[in-house]
Amino acid sequence: MISKKSSRRGFIKKAFGSALATAALPTVLLGNDKRNVVELEAPHHPEKNYAANDQVNVAVIGMGIMGFNNAETTVQIPGVKLVAACDLYSGRLEHAKEVYGKELFTTKNYKEILDRKDIDAVIIATSDHWHDRISIDAMNKGKHVYCEKPMVHHLDEGEAVIATQKKTGKVFQVGSQRVSSIVTLKAKEIFESGIIGDLVLVETWNDRQGPNGAWQYSIPTDANAGTVDWDSFLGDAPKIAYDPVRFFRWRNYQDYGTGMAGDLFVHLFSALHAITSSKGPNRIYASGGLRYYKDGRDVPDIMTSIHDYPATDKHSAFNLQMRVNFVDGNHGGERLRLVGSEGIITVGWSSVRVDRSPTPKAPGYGGWDSFNTFSEAQQKEYEKWYKAKFPAAKPKMIDPGMEFKEPENYNTNVDHHLAFYNGIREGKPIVEDALFSMRAAGPALASNKSYFEKKIINWDPETAKLIS
Repeated sequence: MISKKSSRRGFIKKAFGSALATAALPTVLLGNDKRNVVELEAPHHPEKNYAANDQVNVAVIGMGIMGFNNAETTVQIPGVKLVAACDLYSGRLEHAKEVYGKELFTTKNYKEILDRKDIDAVIIATSDHWHDRISIDAMNKGKHVYCEKPMVHHLDEGEAVIATQKKTGKVFQVGSQRVSSIVTLKAKEIFESGIIGDLVLVETWNDRQGPNGAWQYSIPTDANAGTVDWDSFLGDAPKIAYDPVRFFRWRNYQDYGTGMAGDLFVHLFSALHAITSSKGPNRIYASGGLRYYKDGRDVPDIMTSIHDYPATDKHSAFNLQMRVNFVDGNHGGERLRLVGSEGIITVGWSSVRVDRSPTPKAPGYGGWDSFNTFSEAQQKEYEKWYKAKFPAAKPKMIDPGMEFKEPENYNTNVDHHLAFYNGIREGKPIVEDALFSMRAAGPALASNKSYFEKKIINWDPETAKLIS
C-alpha cells in the first residue's frame, strides 16, 4: 500500500513537475501570495461517424427549463438525434418545434413516447413527483433513462427505481452534471493523494439572490385549463383545481417538488460523494425557515443542515455543514470546501484549488497561552522541559497554493451527456447510476424530513434507506 506521504509527493510532482515537487517537500516556507494556476486539459472526444443503426434516438419528457437545456446539450453529441418531445403545456411543444423543426414529434402523453419503437432513450425533466414513475415505465419499455435530479420525490421510491435498473439492465443516469466535470475529477485526484491529511470537516453552500433563483419563474399569459393538462400534471398529488402558479412554479410546493434540498443539496452531495468515494452520512439534522419569499410556497427559502459521515476505507470520519440561502444580500455564490488536518480543497463550478497548512505536531507555548501566567522560575523550568520533549525541527515548507481551472468554453453538461451515451453505445460504466443517485438524493430528502419533523434522521448509507 502506498503511504500518504508518497502519494502526496507523487501528486505534487505530477501536477507541477519534478523541480517544484522536490522543492515543495522539505525546506522553504512560501507566503500566501504564492499560487500556481494550471489550466486543466479538456477531454479529447474524437470525431466519429456513426452509421444509421448506431444512432441513438432520444426524446425529452418535460420541456421546461431543464428540458430545453438538456435538449440543447444532447443534440451536440455526435450520433444522437432528438426525435420527440413531451410536455403538458402547449406553448412549450410549439416552441420545441420552433427550435428543433416541424418534424419533431410532440405529445402531452409521455406513454406515447415510450410506445414508439424508434426511441432508444428518454431524458426525464419533469417535476420531481413524476421522476420515479416515468423512469420505471421507461426502463420497463426498453428505454435508457437520463433523469434529472433528484432521482425520486419521496424516500420510499428509490428502492423500486434501483431494482428496475438492475432487472432491465438499461442504462440509467441522473443529471447532476458535476459528477462528470473535469474539475470534480481533479478534486478527486487531489483528495486521494492525501495532500490535505485526514478529512475532518466539509463546508458547502449554494446561495442565491433574486426572484428567478428563488423559483418565481415567468408564467405565460396564455396559460389556462385548455393549454395546460392539469389533471395529468397532478398525477399522484392531491387533486385540486387548476392553478398556473403551482404548475409553472412547482418547485415551491411539496406536492410536486423537493424544495431546496432536492434541487440544490443533492448537487452538493453528488459532487462530494464523487470526490471522496463516500456512500453518505448516517445522521442528519436540518433547520431553516421561510424568511422572505412568503408567496404561498410551503418550503423554506433558507435551509441549513449538519451530517455525520462515518469512517470508511476511503475517508476518515467527518462532519458536513450544508447551506442554501435564497435571500443572500451578497449576490449569492457557492463553494465546496474539504477541510483536512494539513490543508483545504476548495471546489467551485469551474476551478479547484488546494492550500496547505499542516497542523504542527508540537503544541508551542507563549502568545495567547497560559505559559505567560507562570512564575518566572516555572517559565524557565517549562522551557527546559519543552525543548527536551519537543526538539527543534528543521524548517518545513508549506506547499504553494495550487489552483486548477477548466479551459475556456469547456462544457460540463456535454461531458455528462456523453457519459450517458457512452454507456448506451459502449457499455461504459455509469458513475451516477440509480444507487449512487439514491445515496445523494436520500440525504437531501432526509434533510427535508428532519426540517419538517424537527428531529434527527438516521440513514443507512450502504443500503440508501432510512433507519427506523
